[in-house]
Amino acid sequence: MAHHTLKSGYACLTERLNRFPQGAPPSERLFQILQMLFSEKDAELVALLPIKPFTAQKAATIWKKTLVEAEKILQQLASRAILVDVEQDGKSLYCLPPPMAGFFEFSLMRVRGDIDQRLLSELFYQYITVEEDFIKALFADGETQLGRAFVHEPVLSGENALHVLDYDRASQVIESASHFAVGLCYCRHKKEHLGMACAAPLDICMTFGGTAFSLVKHGYARAVDAKEGIDLLQQAYDHKLVQFGENVRQGVSFICNCCGCCCEAMIAQRRFGSLQPIHTTSFIPRIDSQACNGCGKCVFVCPVEAMALVSANDPQRPKAQVARLNESQCLGCGICVRECNRSALKLSLRAQRILTPLDTTHRVVLMAIERGKLAELIFDNRVLWSHRALAALLGVILKLPPLKQALASRQIKSQYLEKLIASRQKR
Repeated sequence: MAHHTLKSGYACLTERLNRFPQGAPPSERLFQILQMLFSEKDAELVALLPIKPFTAQKAATIWKKTLVEAEKILQQLASRAILVDVEQDGKSLYCLPPPMAGFFEFSLMRVRGDIDQRLLSELFYQYITVEEDFIKALFADGETQLGRAFVHEPVLSGENALHVLDYDRASQVIESASHFAVGLCYCRHKKEHLGMACAAPLDICMTFGGTAFSLVKHGYARAVDAKEGIDLLQQAYDHKLVQFGENVRQGVSFICNCCGCCCEAMIAQRRFGSLQPIHTTSFIPRIDSQACNGCGKCVFVCPVEAMALVSANDPQRPKAQVARLNESQCLGCGICVRECNRSALKLSLRAQRILTPLDTTHRVVLMAIERGKLAELIFDNRVLWSHRALAALLGVILKLPPLKQALASRQIKSQYLEKLIASRQKR
């Protein structure tokens, strides 16, 4: 009976996690992970929390506890990086982040002794890399994805630089962030525990804004200034790491500096590239076959195996090879361009610029519509959403293309929303 009670609490938590667009498919491995990160009581309480940010008073009401009791529990959960707590208008707001990018990563962003990080790393590896259901759901469902690649700024020509918007530059995200923090790379830390890590820097995972504020507050990351951030970015460039960050234009919450061997996003791109699990940059490398000598440096450095060597089809040199690009696989990061010492590669603009969601709300709404979970965001029966927040979400929907608006309308079956969309289309 005890085992049944334990598992049912984690089953409720799993159901709660999957109400958000970025969920976690249930499996025995997931239950084992949750059991390491949450006590039975924690799982039961967290399963009751709203999707949207909430106050301690809201949690107290849901849990039927006093405000003091609720605040103590919330702070304890935040101190373990299960919840993110931020200050807004002088009040503390809490939210349960998704597993990724969220509390899965946070659990390995510092060395800690309260959990068995080696065992947790093995469970993450089995659940995410071996079983594949999670990584496919995270990176391969829908059109709008969690993350995007940033362009490798050192290889931008003067002409290309004119076409790079500020939000496409990792350096600009660093320099404009309200809060900036650095912690251990979750992917390489996990592989280190398994004896599979590469030699790329470990202390280089970047978080920004409210997430950075909370992680620094509870010791999961260290605060850094923009100057050190730019130095770390240069270190990432020197180690040929790809910048993979939140797929938004404003308020980017994270930028990972990814290697091809450890990073789960890069692994997803290699396995499911045709499904576009990562939003690319607006650039694509072009190959000058006359200048290419087939050295293979671009092939070796590409983290997603978008480059290959093929026959040059030169009767005078039957063994000669040249580089060939698989455009559907390519992130447009430009690392290969820097590696080529024969100027056989250069970045060019893609035929169509990649569209990036405005902010996290915009991205989450798009992901929810595409994954059939919009109603979970709007009709969250665990919290009375303010008119201001509801107006913001509806405002996002009304700015979407007609097809996305139709999907949204069908999912929540609201005459009110249908009339709003119809009136907007008549203008």
